Amino acid sequence: MNRIFFGIVAASFAFAILNGTPAEVGAAALDSAKGSVELAIGLVGYIALFLGLVKVVEEAGGLNFLARLIQPLLVRLFPAVPPDHPAMGAMVMNMAANALGLGNAATPFGLKAMTELNKLNKEEGTATNAMVLFLAINTSALALLPTGMIGLRAQYESVDPAVIFPTTLVATACSTVVGIAAATFLSTLPPFRASEAQREADQAIRDQAIATQWRDLLPFVCFLAAMVGLVVTVYQLGEAASAWIMPSLIFGMLLIGMLRGVKVYEVFVEGAKEGFNLAITIIPYLVAILSAVGMFRASGGLGLVTRTIGAYTAPLGLPAEVLPLAMLRPLSGSGAFGITADLLQTHGPDSLIGQLASTMNGSTETTFYVLAVYFGSIGVHRVRHAVWAGLAADIAGVIASVMAVQLLLG
Repeated sequence: MNRIFFGIVAASFAFAILNGTPAEVGAAALDSAKGSVELAIGLVGYIALFLGLVKVVEEAGGLNFLARLIQPLLVRLFPAVPPDHPAMGAMVMNMAANALGLGNAATPFGLKAMTELNKLNKEEGTATNAMVLFLAINTSALALLPTGMIGLRAQYESVDPAVIFPTTLVATACSTVVGIAAATFLSTLPPFRASEAQREADQAIRDQAIATQWRDLLPFVCFLAAMVGLVVTVYQLGEAASAWIMPSLIFGMLLIGMLRGVKVYEVFVEGAKEGFNLAITIIPYLVAILSAVGMFRASGGLGLVTRTIGAYTAPLGLPAEVLPLAMLRPLSGSGAFGITADLLQTHGPDSLIGQLASTMNGSTETTFYVLAVYFGSIGVHRVRHAVWAGLAADIAGVIASVMAVQLLLG
């Protein structure tokens, strides 16, 4: 991220010299810095609201409920991990936390999962198939609640902030399926094939595993059908249906807490406090990236790049203005958030670009950061096909975002 940040500023300086716009570039840096703080302050309320609601669901057992739904599927996806192994439990909780948007809770579970998976590793320092598949699912950003993007859209006065809820579901589902398929397929190719010792160890676990029944997947299938039904309903009814997503979401999350005996007010306030602190911590990152992007736009460099690339990407449904977001998202979450905020401010949250940027940010993940943190925690230096599987999921997320926005919101 250091090189990206400096590169944008350096390019802005160069274009300012070529185009004779030093005053405009300087003013843009100051205006963008001021605007980024105003944006972050405006987001405090939205982030506090959503984290308060999520805290209620978490206390009500929502995390454990999702974990029970996911586990039968993971047993089949990870046949080389014993169902009763601690790694399986940690992976289940990690994915359930990610699905609820609990990033702070998901990371400890993910690190625990990698530590336990490493205990099944017969080749120290080399990623196993299970590790790569687990991280491919993580980098595909499987999420059910794009609360951050909904809050950002509300900050920029979107007519319907939650309209991206179904498009994000479609895009994140596609990126996850592609990530799983890529990790599985690439593991069979000679350059990425596991060692003989690892393959024998994995096969021994498969041979000892107790066969699971397909009926165990019935609750997950029902849940999946409900999500598909939501997407279809929004597609059929349009704004009349999407307008109900936000009030239904708030009421439903609080109702779950009440039915489960949670002290919803106290727990909500506790979660809201965490949201307040989170909103404050993002200010420096927003100042950095939005100032750099503002300088680059004022220098004329951004316009040149978008005009050049737009001739090739626009016919495919991907506006050139969104391409920098697609390229930066695998590298930096804060940088991608800043670019998304800039796009919503410039083009409007309800424009095609605003809807696409919101969906794309909510359905892809910071691939290289995830790989670095998770593999670094257990000393894995030979990552095999992990990068390619993660990038395949990222690319699928971008393509699926375009298709979902055109199909559901076009």
